[in-house]
Amino acid sequence: MTDWKHDGVRVIPAGSLDTNTAQTPGMNRAAAINFARVGAQKLWAGTVTIHAHAKTGAHHHGHLESVIYVVKGKARMRWGDQLQFTAEAGPGDFIYVPPYVPHQEINASETEPLECVLVRSDNEAVA
Repeated sequence: MTDWKHDGVRVIPAGSLDTNTAQTPGMNRAAAINFARVGAQKLWAGTVTIHAHAKTGAHHHGHLESVIYVVKGKARMRWGDQLQFTAEAGPGDFIYVPPYVPHQEINASETEPLECVLVRSDNEAVA
């Protein structure tokens, strides 16, 4: 019989996110949901803060899908083989990144941090 009290819904308090996850210069990630923390089998979820005017290098996440929800700030996404396509997103907007799409995440603000929630279709740490 399933022990729903211990194997059911989990609430992860904001103050208990795990910052001991892969970090990128100019960004701060914190894991909320993954295999190690809650036994998640198919997803990773957490927060990312991108410092003012910071950006990633061009990259893709292989077979994984990613969803970014913008909480605060202005995100600029570039994608394509030459990063030739651009779109911006603000608070309340969602960004979907399909598998194998080369992309770059940019904080479009010179002065304010970009705060987002990130969900990926894998239970391992974001790398």
